[in-house]
Amino acid sequence: MASIAQPAPWAADRRPIRCVIDCQKVQYTADLHFGETHDEKAFCVRIDEQTAGNCRLGVIHLKLWGEPHVGCPSLAAQAPIKLWMQAARRPERMTALYLYNPWWTRPAFVAGFSEIPARTQVLLLQYPDAFGCLVPMVGRRFKAWAAPGTETELALEMGCGTAGLREADEPLYLYAQGTDLFETIHRAFAWLAEEKGLRLRQDRRLPEPFRYLGWCSWDAFYREVSEAGILQKAQELRAKQVPVRWFVIGDGWLQTREDQLTSLRPDPAKFPQGFKPLVQDLKRDFSIDWVGVWHALAGFWSGIAPDSEAAAQERGALCRTAGGTLLPSPVGGERFYRDWYDLLRREGIRFVKVDGQSSTANYFENTLPAAQAAAGLGRALEDGGAGMDGAILHCMGMAMENLLARPVSALSRNSDDFLPRKPEHFAEHLLQNAYNALYHNELYCCDWDMFWTSHPDAQKHALLRAISGGPVYVSDPVGQTDPAVLKPLACLDGRILSMARSAKPSVDCVFSDPMQDGTLKLHNIAAYGQHGTAGGLAVFNLTRVPQHFTFSPGDIPELDKDAAYWVYDFFAQKTCLLDGGRNCQGNLAPGGYGWFILLPHTQPAAFLGLADKYVGFAAVESIWTTDTTACAVLCESGRVGWLSEQPPRKVWLNGTDVTDQVKKDGFLYTLDCPEKSDKALLSLQW
Repeated sequence: MASIAQPAPWAADRRPIRCVIDCQKVQYTADLHFGETHDEKAFCVRIDEQTAGNCRLGVIHLKLWGEPHVGCPSLAAQAPIKLWMQAARRPERMTALYLYNPWWTRPAFVAGFSEIPARTQVLLLQYPDAFGCLVPMVGRRFKAWAAPGTETELALEMGCGTAGLREADEPLYLYAQGTDLFETIHRAFAWLAEEKGLRLRQDRRLPEPFRYLGWCSWDAFYREVSEAGILQKAQELRAKQVPVRWFVIGDGWLQTREDQLTSLRPDPAKFPQGFKPLVQDLKRDFSIDWVGVWHALAGFWSGIAPDSEAAAQERGALCRTAGGTLLPSPVGGERFYRDWYDLLRREGIRFVKVDGQSSTANYFENTLPAAQAAAGLGRALEDGGAGMDGAILHCMGMAMENLLARPVSALSRNSDDFLPRKPEHFAEHLLQNAYNALYHNELYCCDWDMFWTSHPDAQKHALLRAISGGPVYVSDPVGQTDPAVLKPLACLDGRILSMARSAKPSVDCVFSDPMQDGTLKLHNIAAYGQHGTAGGLAVFNLTRVPQHFTFSPGDIPELDKDAAYWVYDFFAQKTCLLDGGRNCQGNLAPGGYGWFILLPHTQPAAFLGLADKYVGFAAVESIWTTDTTACAVLCESGRVGWLSEQPPRKVWLNGTDVTDQVKKDGFLYTLDCPEKSDKALLSLQW
């Protein structure tokens, strides 16, 4: 793949840039070119583009002249800098990932610059011979975003959320271009990670609890959560033999008044003994090894009550905003989180879910620049969470200033909430998670949120969690968990059979709206045996009419597009062999979906692993083959399967001859073994 670091399409031929500067009492305009300074009596501005690794970085230098004591103009608080840049080369199609509210992004599929939504924070561009990835930058004080432009001009805006500044010497955008879309996105975010001192997703450590099935109290109890209710749920899961290993206690456990936090301790009316006895009971009697709690970044939604016990205890770690809200301070606020988490840890709490993170821009309006506040609180939260072993689930935090403010913690929510009582919400939930993962997964392990096993779309949601590469947890009310929905997701001990990264749309889906036409194809990979890799493609019809689909191994970037692969249709339990770059195709009814596993075509057999699991091949820990034998070690036993062009002469399970128990359906062979957590050795001989 070519590595291109030449000027971006709007800087390539030095066409003029239109610039509007909004001050509190006056507006200035300028026309300038890249690399040239526009200098007037009241202000000067310059825009440069420079090489940044194998990307290009746009930078703005702006200064307002004059003396403050005579009323020198200063920048307005919201979007004071607006730029329109002529594009020498217009893309064929674009996908904009934009903030549709302060906390979450979703995709917009656009044909021209004028259609780009406001507050776009990642813009993907398709050209006839290349792909581009534009990331409007977050600087020390300002952040930029793409905005509606014109037919020929890309528009960018910048703001910081505080009025009165007189200069901006800040990065404006980062642009990467290449012939491989996924590698182009990766190059942009790899440079950002290096620049901001962040770890990439593959270098972040997923905390141990999130490798197992979990349950959250929120959609089960909402704010009426209590010790009694949690124990009732634990009793149900034990009776149904659902191997949930962690609980998170959602909103409702805190002591609050008028939407403000009053104490760091749980509400004694709901948890009369605190958390410690409950946690001990859950671990001893119900095999719930980890318990976590929810809270908002600000303590609670509207901060901390000024006359409260919490405020008195943490006074030195708090600050009051221009709007009068008492919040953890971006400078020294780590003490607030550290004290709170130390208290919770002594009560047996082992992780936290922290909500409302992208509210920082609203909290600190006219107090601190949003980028500065987010950077300070992000690091304060991580410093405070060190005593929890960094086990923080970040939530409502997809604004770019928040994403770039957490150096090491691994887990971040990838979409707006699962809404169990909102009809037809599945398509929007899928759309957000699939397309947000294109960039979010570069830095984080993405959480695709909880779901209900008793929901009409439960099986589709379960498949999504299986391929998400993130945590799997549910929120069914007491009495409503369906074990059958969860069984294909996890081992008998609750360990998730997880994929290696987030599922992402195939290239041919990235720039098309799957809710209008065609299908949405999501791809992912997982380890297969001791050294191998296998893949999977999920296909969804989100339209109201039947749709045709095709796919090939080339749709999964990590697979060899020219190699031969077995394709196993999980729901139809049918198998075919693809070689020579051939395609697999099919049809989906409105709302239909499919899951197709792609295993390398090896002789004499390829191991499907645990055939009843969505990612059952991940249960295959090691494989040995010769011309006439194939052996595999599985992490547990159950219904096992393999694919072969010839039936084996002998089959052994843990040294016992089970040849007469094998079932054959075309190329698919299955064996119903006792379900046990012990490792299983499957041996085949031809």
